[in-house]
Amino acid sequence: MKICIVKLSAMGDIIHAMVALEFIKKNIPNAMVDWVVEAGFRGILENNPNIDNILPLNLKSIKSDKSKIISQYKLVKEYAKNNYDIVIDAQGLIKSAIVSKLLGGNKTVGFDKESTREGLASLFYNETINIKYEANAIDRNMAVICKPLGIEYKKEDILNKHSFLFFPQDKNIDIDFKIVLVVGASRENKVYPKEKFLELVEILKEKTLVVWGNDEEHKVALYLSENSSYVSVAPKGNLDSLKMVISKATIVIGGDTGPTHIAWGLNIPSITIFGNTPEYRNTYITPINQVIKSDSKVNPLKLDYTDFSIKEIKPEDIANIYKIICSTKI
Repeated sequence: MKICIVKLSAMGDIIHAMVALEFIKKNIPNAMVDWVVEAGFRGILENNPNIDNILPLNLKSIKSDKSKIISQYKLVKEYAKNNYDIVIDAQGLIKSAIVSKLLGGNKTVGFDKESTREGLASLFYNETINIKYEANAIDRNMAVICKPLGIEYKKEDILNKHSFLFFPQDKNIDIDFKIVLVVGASRENKVYPKEKFLELVEILKEKTLVVWGNDEEHKVALYLSENSSYVSVAPKGNLDSLKMVISKATIVIGGDTGPTHIAWGLNIPSITIFGNTPEYRNTYITPINQVIKSDSKVNPLKLDYTDFSIKEIKPEDIANIYKIICSTKI
């Protein structure tokens, strides 16, 4: 059976969908599973034994150069030569739906009109799955991927998942640390203030490694290391390096962003800090994967990008959750 999953971006969304791979290989062991992804995120999928082929696209390039649509169209049609039995659009956007339709196959599946923000995407599928848009993102991905394949599962099965992010075993980092701090996010109002991160580090008094992905995050990492003897700055690396670093952590602390979600994918304890995004939708809460949320009310159908309530969360409240997780793990 040839299966193609279309989940283009972003890092956290891809991770939320990847949990389904374990269930596919367990229930359909001889299946060939390919994954279509934006090229910049292919690293999060790499080295996974449950993926046969990673098929990168660069649809984002079309925004700055409309002529790129021709090369991307040809690339999708080249991938379509694999003659898939089923193509599953786990993204639910019009662009991912078009990609799924172009990939062809005997069956194209995605969310129905009521289950995604871009309801017109449903017109491109032969079969649709209904699940509330406000539902947990992991549950949504499991539903749209597993149901059309006839795979049955319980929430307990998801909670007992195996680690599903992989990296070359020869990778290592010569820095002693206990906590990994994720200081960036895709939007400014999802970023916890550097001054409060510093307060947190000084409360916890544990060796902390700050990971970063761009110049602004690097500046924050340097600020923390210059103002606290507990902090080290991770060297610049790729997604394999990030996965490896997080796999070595005792706990990961950061905002609602991809690197923090990596901890859940690796079964590493974590605290995710939420402000203007809904904690009940964007992660699974477990004894070792906890969240802290600001007091603002969030409508997942219409996020408020002027909501900076994440700044109101007290470092000592995060520290208290840290202590609870550490005692639970022990």
